[in-house]
Amino acid sequence: MHAEPSRRDRWLALAILGGVLALAYLLLVHPWWTAPMLRINAEIDTLQQRDLRARMELQQAPAVQQRLEDVRAQTANVPGFMAEANVQLATSALVQRLETVVAEASPGNRSCAITNRSPLADAGRERFPRAAVQVRLNCGNPELVAVLHALEQGTPRLFVDNLNILAQRFQFTGNQTSGGGLDVSFDLYGYLQPLPGGTDADR
Repeated sequence: MHAEPSRRDRWLALAILGGVLALAYLLLVHPWWTAPMLRINAEIDTLQQRDLRARMELQQAPAVQQRLEDVRAQTANVPGFMAEANVQLATSALVQRLETVVAEASPGNRSCAITNRSPLADAGRERFPRAAVQVRLNCGNPELVAVLHALEQGTPRLFVDNLNILAQRFQFTGNQTSGGGLDVSFDLYGYLQPLPGGTDADR
């Protein structure tokens, strides 16, 4: 006759069976079924999140486009920017503006004349493309004030920097010689609107 298994033996057998089942799960079920399913579920969650973000961006696209067009329209109406398409054209416009202002302040260049105007290279550190000219004038006091005021208060907005003023002993006015002239040098510059997709105004 066989002896009946004790309670301890039954628990031991159950423990061994549980261990075998756990080992079989780890070796057979988990790597071939559970782990791939977990990866697939994670990928599905990631794709769903991307799809949700894409849908939200698509829903916001018309509003963003409208806002961009509004900003561009407002910027186009701001008189601060020069209207020229690139730095070369803007530099020519600066020189023309300077010549016009000097001629208005001193018709016939009797009391104010341009002695030098040289384009300055853009340093490339500005947020917006910049056209700049180095200027040198021989002017009387009232004419210089009128020139600087007209340049800085006109449209588009121009800026004067590195202003140096030296008093001359003599000033030539037409064929006459008088005292009190000024030798004036400064940098005159203005900004252009950046082109879409970059700030290179020469493209």
